[in-house]
Formats: sequence, C-alpha cells, structure tokens
Amino acid sequence: MARLYEHPYPSPELAATQRFIPLVHTRLPPDEMATRATRFRDTMERRRSVRMFSDEPVPRALIEHAVMTASTAPSGAHRQPWRFVVTSDPEVKRQIRVAAEEEERVNYLDNRMNDEWQEALAPLGTDHHKEFLEIAPWIVVLFEERYGLDTAGNRRKNYYVKESCGIAAGLFVAAIHEMGLCTLTHTPSPMRFLSEVLGRPDNERPFVMFPIGFPLEDTLVPDIERKPIEDVLIEV
Repeated sequence: MARLYEHPYPSPELAATQRFIPLVHTRLPPDEMATRATRFRDTMERRRSVRMFSDEPVPRALIEHAVMTASTAPSGAHRQPWRFVVTSDPEVKRQIRVAAEEEERVNYLDNRMNDEWQEALAPLGTDHHKEFLEIAPWIVVLFEERYGLDTAGNRRKNYYVKESCGIAAGLFVAAIHEMGLCTLTHTPSPMRFLSEVLGRPDNERPFVMFPIGFPLEDTLVPDIERKPIEDVLIEV
C-alpha cells in the first residue's frame, strides 16, 4: 500500500485556486528501464567535444528540436531564464570568431589565464585559434536572463538563473549528441562581445556558446577517460 502523505501537494486549497493537470507518466517494465538506461548511457559515453567541424549544412529544424528539448529543463519558479540565440550567417559567424580569438589571444598569450590554468589545458592542446566558429554551420549562444521585464518595462526577479541555464545547457548538449551532431561548450572569457554582435538586451548575459555541425572526416580528439563510478557516486 502506498504511503499516505500528511501534507499532499498540491493542497486542496492550492488546487482550488491554481491550475493543475494529471501527471502523464508511463510505468515501464524493469527490463525495459534497464535497457533504456544502458542505451542512453552508452550513447552519451561516446559524446566528445569537437573542434574540427565540417561545413556540411545542418537543417535548422534540428537546432529547433534541440532548443525545445533544452527548454524542458526545470527552472527556478518556472521562470525559464534562458534565450538560445542561433545564427548561420557567415558574416555574423566571422564577427564572433574575430572577437573570440582576440579575447582568447589575451588569455593564452598575454597571461590572463595563469600558469596553473594553462598547465591544466596543455594536454588538450587548445589555443587561441577558433577557426571552427566560422566553419561550423551553426553557432548557438545560450544567454542567461538575469531578470525579466514585464509589459511596462519593470524588472521581474528570476531565481536560480545559473543553475537553471546549466541544466538547460546539459539537455541541449545531450539532444545534439543524440541526433548525431557534434558540439563544443565554448566560453571565451570575457564574453560581452556576444551581446554586442548578437544585439542582446542588458538583462541578458552570455552563458555558453555552442558551435554545431558534423565532425570533419578523420577528426581526432584527446584520449581521455571519465572518472569511474566509485569516484563520482557516493551513497550515504
């Protein structure tokens, strides 16, 4: 017998004043649950960050589906404080590359990134060259909406903005990989130039940039390993 809740949600009083609908949930057999879990884990295990993209076109509808998937993420007070700004325009991508490379040049060559940081990156072989930003068919920039605006232009507070956008970004990456595309979480610091190039308002701030496309044939990626389960799962 299911345990009874002393304080059910929603309370009768809340349900009488706010809109609620029945949860749509399909209970799966244990063997199918295990199969789905294993299949998705194996799929995501093959996910890698890609820096060598093909210029082969990618249908816009696929980008839309990934954004729609990302937008299913939970968010503080259901504010959904994310904006996915997408472009395939060659000139816009060129401007983004030029600005990103300048910031990264300062990071790598003018010591804005300290020695410890650069030592950590050394095995990956990254540098300030970001040619992929022009070659990848799509660039998607996730902006965090720091605060909302009502129809009168008054500020409306958003809650857990970074946490909400972080979850949405994870779902976006998973969706891109699941459909057979590749991406890279690129955060050239600082990223203020993205607001200028993409014409975003003051209440939005760049959170992460995703170049998206098919990998170039024979692309190489670092031979890295992920931490074993005993290093990341702790049961109390």
